[in-house]
Amino acid sequence: MAKKIPQPTTPPRERAFLVGVALHDHKNILPLEDSLAELSLLADTAGVDVVGELTQRLNRPHVETYIGPGKVEELKLLAEETLAEVVIFDEELSPRHQRELEKALGKTVRVIDRTALILDIFAQHARTKEGMLQVELAQYEYNLPRLTRAWTHLERQAGGGGGRAGSTGGVGLRGPGETQLEVDRRAIRRRISRIKKELEKVEEHRHRYRAQRKRSRIPTVALVGYTNAGKSTLLNRLAKADVYVADQLFATLDPTTRRVQLPGDHTALFTDTVGFIQKLPTALIAAFHATLEEIAEADLLLHMVDISHPNALGQYQAVLQTLEEIGAGHIPMITALNKADRLKDPENAARVLENFPKSVAVSALKGAGIADLLRLAQEELFEAFEPIGVRLPYKEGALISLYHELGQVERLEHERGGVVIHGSLPGRLLAQFAPWKIKTNGNAPRRNETNPEEA
Repeated sequence: MAKKIPQPTTPPRERAFLVGVALHDHKNILPLEDSLAELSLLADTAGVDVVGELTQRLNRPHVETYIGPGKVEELKLLAEETLAEVVIFDEELSPRHQRELEKALGKTVRVIDRTALILDIFAQHARTKEGMLQVELAQYEYNLPRLTRAWTHLERQAGGGGGRAGSTGGVGLRGPGETQLEVDRRAIRRRISRIKKELEKVEEHRHRYRAQRKRSRIPTVALVGYTNAGKSTLLNRLAKADVYVADQLFATLDPTTRRVQLPGDHTALFTDTVGFIQKLPTALIAAFHATLEEIAEADLLLHMVDISHPNALGQYQAVLQTLEEIGAGHIPMITALNKADRLKDPENAARVLENFPKSVAVSALKGAGIADLLRLAQEELFEAFEPIGVRLPYKEGALISLYHELGQVERLEHERGGVVIHGSLPGRLLAQFAPWKIKTNGNAPRRNETNPEEA
């Protein structure tokens, strides 16, 4: 009789207890209950089972343990009752808060925060070398001040560091009188420096690629939106592409660009970008600088909103806030109210449109409303003109030619060192001409305004 070969078993999921705090002077876009529900989804995406949650409203965080001493005792009892192995806070904890909480809760319970959880999800989902480097950089910079105790859930290290962020693999002998902690910190700083140099090369490549696209005069559209709003599904629908899609948060991290045919025999490049979320860790924004530039350099933003979500407006506002933070708030934008087919009253979608400027109700999965969305994108890219006066130095010949070629010139004045052009440009080109824009007082241009080169 053949011997039965034992099959590998899936390790049990960790049990997590969630903690949410509403601070009196913090104006979060999502209410505490919605934010904790989102944290629960993040935990599930990371492979953790949520066994309970605790909330507290405070005027300010407690100096030692973030939540009050009484709540810490309550949390300890609840964690013991539910057999929780990890406690996840919905805010970013300081290293001191984390140390004191772990000391109070005991050795069997680890404490992490929302930032660490999101970093772990990014580590699981990064696929390209660039994405892995970006995640690894964010992990190292987050863990550097937290080396006293690493949490085992970050065992999966993205990138080529040879160990998880905060590990000490490959560290040499210590010098006399030097602690292991100092050796670890120095090793991590060296690794951070190497990663940044590698990412600089990636950024240079992206700059060359974007410059090439601009020379081709093919406009770019960046798909932005809250995570799991349906951006990848829409790109697959528009370009007949095969971008990875999953019903989970942060399913795709690495930007994907596809050519899309618009009405009127026009073409545009559509780029799927990483989904946003409220309280997006600053470490991630810094690490994903090169990727987020794809958004800031776009001609048009296509904002995907999951209209079936109970707090769709809050998610919409969270994305607008993040766009401002990364320097993309000035770019023209249209909005796709996705998943309209999930509404109990589909006619309600028409009424919801009034809350979102330049919007179309669509179903990326079923294809409803896609033709209207493409028509709106085509109008914004090629037909919507905005008045603008610019003072361009003669050495900016490419921009002068671009204004004549794609804009509507009403008045042209030659001055010493440059040319002043008054007229209109397609909205997608305004960002390129912004540094040379003539500031106006009412409708009258200031004739004594200097250009950036002369200032």
